[in-house]
Amino acid sequence: MDALPPFNWTEAVTNWQFAPVVTAFAAVAAGLYLWGTARVRRRHPARPWPLWRTAVFMLGLLVIVAATESGVGGYDDTLFWDHMVQHLMLLMIAPPLLVAGQPMTLLLHASRNPLHTWAKRALRSRPVRWVTWPAFGTAAYAATVVGTHLTNFMTYVESNETVHQAEHVLFLVIGYLYFLPLIGKEPIGWRVSYPLRLFLLFLAMPVDAFTGVVLGSQASDPFGAMAPRPWGPSPVDDLHLGGAVMWIGGAAIMFAMILAVFFAWSREQRPSAGMGWLETARRANLATVTSEGVAPGGAAGAVPVISASADLDADEASLAAYNAYLARLNDPAGHGDPGR
Repeated sequence: MDALPPFNWTEAVTNWQFAPVVTAFAAVAAGLYLWGTARVRRRHPARPWPLWRTAVFMLGLLVIVAATESGVGGYDDTLFWDHMVQHLMLLMIAPPLLVAGQPMTLLLHASRNPLHTWAKRALRSRPVRWVTWPAFGTAAYAATVVGTHLTNFMTYVESNETVHQAEHVLFLVIGYLYFLPLIGKEPIGWRVSYPLRLFLLFLAMPVDAFTGVVLGSQASDPFGAMAPRPWGPSPVDDLHLGGAVMWIGGAAIMFAMILAVFFAWSREQRPSAGMGWLETARRANLATVTSEGVAPGGAAGAVPVISASADLDADEASLAAYNAYLARLNDPAGHGDPGR
């Protein structure tokens, strides 16, 4: 710690430290994932594994490596705010990326018996169903954020390297279990409705904000666990910066997750309608406004109707119906409407 120079972003990018366990984990996970994608491509050449899922999974592994082996990990025992940046990377950034990569689904697609049968049974087992229960993940997330930042656990972490590394694993596991049923599509037995997903994501925002506010309001450093340094902010200012990272950074990341879930909800494909709820609402509204003012005894075919085609914007009858509606708006007397 005495050899660490004053922190700057150049040091954060270039000052790397080798962590054999993290490197081995990332290499094995990446290798197995790529092996799975190759098997799926070989077995189903017409439907290969999506390239974007491979990219986000690899990005998640890269975030883990950067959080622990780059300058972010090098200064995590010296600067509290950097420590909090590392926590957000391991708890709120890497897990959603890994979830989006759908490694469980890839395993089922790439494996054969007996591995395929074993994996399917494991995913449907009672222990897996219990730990992936959305309520459990949300409670575990809240308890982890509060318990690791607002108790003496922080002092213990900084004084024991084994516990410190175990904390990193805890963040990854809890983050993965929390985001898995909310943004994932893995075959885990839980099908959470989109309103409930949004609600559970919203629940995490006050937890992050509360933790950040408590840290930012301290008049003294309650931990005293950071290594001494002759440069940088004072311990109290450093603590306040860490609180701001948790409050603002955590809220920003969670808000991005909420937007992603809302966007997915708007594009949800329903077997009955074949379209998302947003498109369904738009179609219903257009059908209502274009039928207003149409004489019930009008000649058949005189007024275009809304088509049931999947692409509303490219359908000629739908566009004609909307143009007729605009004509009625511009001509209240009804002279421009052939159906009046």
